[in-house]
Amino acid sequence: MMTHDPEILFSPFRLGDLELRNRIVMAPLTRNRATRGTDAPNELNAEYYRQRACAGLIISEAAQISKQGQGYIWTPGIYSDAQVEGWKKVTCAVHDAGGKIFIQLWHVGRISHRSLQPGGAAPVAPSAIRARTKTFIETGFVDVSEPRALSIEEIGGVIQDYAKAAANAKKAGFDGIEIHGANGYLIDQFLKDGTNKRSDAYGGPVENRARFALDVTDAILRIWDRRRVGIRLAPVSPANDISDSDPAKVFFYLADKLSARGIAFIDVIEGATGGARDYAPFDYLGLRKAFSGAYIANNDYTRELAIETLGEGRADLIAFGKLFISNPDLVERLKLDTPLNPYDQATFYGGDARGYTDYPTLAHEAMRAAGRAGAGAG
Repeated sequence: MMTHDPEILFSPFRLGDLELRNRIVMAPLTRNRATRGTDAPNELNAEYYRQRACAGLIISEAAQISKQGQGYIWTPGIYSDAQVEGWKKVTCAVHDAGGKIFIQLWHVGRISHRSLQPGGAAPVAPSAIRARTKTFIETGFVDVSEPRALSIEEIGGVIQDYAKAAANAKKAGFDGIEIHGANGYLIDQFLKDGTNKRSDAYGGPVENRARFALDVTDAILRIWDRRRVGIRLAPVSPANDISDSDPAKVFFYLADKLSARGIAFIDVIEGATGGARDYAPFDYLGLRKAFSGAYIANNDYTRELAIETLGEGRADLIAFGKLFISNPDLVERLKLDTPLNPYDQATFYGGDARGYTDYPTLAHEAMRAAGRAGAGAG
């Protein structure tokens, strides 16, 4: 049995033109705690990210590029001045703690509800196919609404929304951009033939279905250096009722085109999002080799699997999601191989500091233990 040096997980890595202090990435995690009424980040959000700045790179929770791009209540945006100012609090807190943070840009497409859309309009999608899934609104989880298909002219407008959001992200002080192209949201809906039934330039053959993802990337590359841009992909994940008849054809083509653009990384959900890693067969190592930049591996990674994957060269960086929710000092805990705090799933979406900024670090636990010992001695 091959053994690997655990230190590889904690070694520096150069991502684009950024030097990361370790190979641990905090994955984007929707937490639904933006300011009600403005969807702007706030001081509580800044503290949450500051606590987790030990990661080599933080990728922020997804931020909608427009009101139309919103699919869940109380998620942050990056299209208004108030939101930009809110995100400045977050980026300053992370940078002051020595961390680096990219923003994830998001348009949910059909995974929305009329109550979240401007004027109560129908959500938009490549094709008018309703998803068999739910979204989260003020009253709780509900079925998503029936979408309508975007016109060619509207697609151009959405691409401009991405560009404006990217410019706002620069104003807010982010270190870079991750485009959300996964989990059944708008870009993924264009990529996959289960949701894209168009017959124009954005539908049909793989080259057309990938056009929207590449047009969005190109728009952002006019604003950001290619070394500060990446994209999240989920080749086989069924998240939000999405599927494709030949994902290898789609994602190897896309990897080739993204390589030609020289972007910094692809962030790949291996298997089903939040589910089985072996959900469906896919050649992730082949995808890694097909892409010229860094490969971030994501989905249900343990310390052991992360070290093994890096040691065998199957990835450059490893993203951890839920473990970062309950372990703000996850890097230290992984390095020392100490027990991890369990997470409380009931506090994932919405709420206050409970289950958000109140998880203890090893340092806090040591202080509490010392306090108890002192009290006992007294």
